[in-house]
Amino acid sequence: MNLADAELIEDPDDDRMHVFTGLRDQQLRQLREAPGGDMAGVFIAEGDVVIGRALAAGHRLQSVIVEHQRDRPLEFDPGAAPVYRMGEAVVQRIASHRRYRGAMACFERPSTASVAAVLDGVDTVLVTEGVNNPTNMGVIIRTAAALGVGALLVDPSSCDPLARRTNRVSMGAVFTVPHGRLDPLPDGLGVLEAAGFTTVAMTLADDSTSLASFDRALAPRVALLLGAEEPGLTPATQARAHHRLTIPMHHGVDSLNVATAAAIAMWHVTQGSTG
Repeated sequence: MNLADAELIEDPDDDRMHVFTGLRDQQLRQLREAPGGDMAGVFIAEGDVVIGRALAAGHRLQSVIVEHQRDRPLEFDPGAAPVYRMGEAVVQRIASHRRYRGAMACFERPSTASVAAVLDGVDTVLVTEGVNNPTNMGVIIRTAAALGVGALLVDPSSCDPLARRTNRVSMGAVFTVPHGRLDPLPDGLGVLEAAGFTTVAMTLADDSTSLASFDRALAPRVALLLGAEEPGLTPATQARAHHRLTIPMHHGVDSLNVATAAAIAMWHVTQGSTG
């Protein structure tokens, strides 16, 4: 479409901009979940590539916004969804001091998949506990997709896999990795145990063994457990896991960024895996 033909919106309080001017996902959740809330479930995708990948995955587009000065065409087909150009006041409300040359889109949020559906046909799953940094989550998801991890399950204290920053950092990989939510850990691991998964906790605990010692051939289905950046997995979750593994480090380095540790662990457990 010709963006010059898109409607220009100058008022940041325009109802059609409401979902974009409250971009913090916590705010969106509060608005949706508040008694009498007037917002249906949505998620925000940022950037032409991410929006295109959301569309390719079958997500339903509600609306798109671009900065009024953008002159290059959209790299995706919005179909019948409205496209709006943001006037300067709207840009300032949404992007603050920075210029915004990309596109941002509002999608209908799909219903949360059941754990059984997420695990169907999967032999390697990533489980997070308390991973609430959306940038780390995005990197983890992109790596999981690249290495062939079959699914992602997050506990209630982990951030939303569809959060705006998460899906942007993942470059839309979140739309290709099945994901869902577990009940709080460690009890939430019960459904994985019942499905025949060997649970592997990544930890710095004294009783852990080297990641290199883990023989994937002895574990047809593996659930790799990762905790938040500083606290890591809770002691109760570590105690529940079948294996407690660590990444040996040198030169006095005592820990790794959770996304880095996840990448190393995922690479190891996916060797010889088919899903």
